Amino acid sequence: MTALAARMRGRSIISRLVVGESALERRVLRGLEQVETRLLKCAGEAEDPRLAEVAGHLIAAGGKRLRPLLTLLGAEFGDVRGEGVIEAAVVAELIHTASLHHDDVMDEALLRHGVSSVNARWGNTVAVRSGNWLLARAARLSASLAPEAIPLQAEASERLVRGQLRELVGPDGAERRLSHYFAVISDKSASLISLSLRLGAVQAGAPAGVGEALAAYGEHLGVAFQISDDLLDITSSSAELGKEQGKDLAVGVAGLPVLLVLDDAWPGDEELRSLLSGAQAMRGQQHERTLALLQRSGCMARARGIMDERLAAACASLGPLPPGPARKALESLCEFVATRTA
Repeated sequence: MTALAARMRGRSIISRLVVGESALERRVLRGLEQVETRLLKCAGEAEDPRLAEVAGHLIAAGGKRLRPLLTLLGAEFGDVRGEGVIEAAVVAELIHTASLHHDDVMDEALLRHGVSSVNARWGNTVAVRSGNWLLARAARLSASLAPEAIPLQAEASERLVRGQLRELVGPDGAERRLSHYFAVISDKSASLISLSLRLGAVQAGAPAGVGEALAAYGEHLGVAFQISDDLLDITSSSAELGKEQGKDLAVGVAGLPVLLVLDDAWPGDEELRSLLSGAQAMRGQQHERTLALLQRSGCMARARGIMDERLAAACASLGPLPPGPARKALESLCEFVATRTA
């Protein structure tokens, strides 16, 4: 996938969320263009040109830009032209990009956004250090935002690292695998989705109740989005994903469908359970066979059901928000997440 194609994915998402709301679409697209320019500038501001190249690698590759989009939508509930809204969206994407640097090291990933991952191209040490630099840049930029932004950014970064560590260590002896899974994705995925929305609302001066409702929505949406990623990892091709199909399975990271198979006695899944129980990581024919069995397993439908429950909870969290195009867009985002795995 080219950088242009990746950016077009982002534009496509926006068009689906703001159907019939041309003014909102223009504002969001204009804001995202400013975010894109500022992101590239941030990477280029590294004093060492080699660091600038590494830090800008995934940024230049593009992506959905979901988190900046959410920041801009959160700002719609206040003064959308408020000072620092674009910078708040940049902070959200910098933290997300930093997490990709770290996650790809943990997962031994070769591709990200259709290009070589940072660790595959420059090595694990460089990937970790560049990810740390991006987190530092996000913290530095947060200092120029509203006073509430700094503790929000610090809390999200803490949760992000905690989630990564918990994923590495695994569940303790008394913790069920499913409970551990939801704790990890809440910290790794939902925290940043929630932060993105809250940063926009805070920077635009939205009422406190708006920020609380958006935070709750973001927590549920973030969990649902990660479950959808788990499903896509099993069902979609590498070309569609922009990374290797079944990568989590290949490196022994158990997504929700896998955990459901291991946690319950699914009729007819004996071979699949045996394959999943017998190896932490999979390659070659074993990997292909396991993917094929997972795609036909009832665990996929159950995982989608859990995802749908979270999406319903996300939409319910929007109840306190005033009606309007931005709220409608957030409701449409739930529909988008539901249909991206159909």
